[in-house]
Amino acid sequence: MTMPERVKADYETMNLTTGPHPMKLLRESFPNVWRAIDLAQARDGATIQIAGNVICRQRPGTAKGFVFISLEDETGVSNAIVDPNLFERFRLLITEEAFLLIEGEVQNSDNVVLIKTRDIRPLVHEELVGSDSHDFH
Repeated sequence: MTMPERVKADYETMNLTTGPHPMKLLRESFPNVWRAIDLAQARDGATIQIAGNVICRQRPGTAKGFVFISLEDETGVSNAIVDPNLFERFRLLITEEAFLLIEGEVQNSDNVVLIKTRDIRPLVHEELVGSDSHDFH
């Protein structure tokens, strides 16, 4: 089996892999996408892209319609916030896709980094298989 085939088989049978993270297999194809581990160095207000396996979607009742998305890549977890209007525009994409590419503005305060989403797209590739998301909404 090739490495992508092995990772796919791992996720399909165990919902995890002992091999590389699926994003590691695709990293060279996305040179402009920031890794989670590097986000602490992102300049507040800069526009960047993040991508990964959606591991959590939250829409707390106290958040006035804002949605929080956690993406996992090969280095860790990055977090994005989606305003209510953007969520309504991309509702199906946000709630159904396993891998997302998010572009937005960095909010870096005391090394807590959030990406305020401006654009969101599915990250589609035949080799991408990841874990299921834990959603709360």
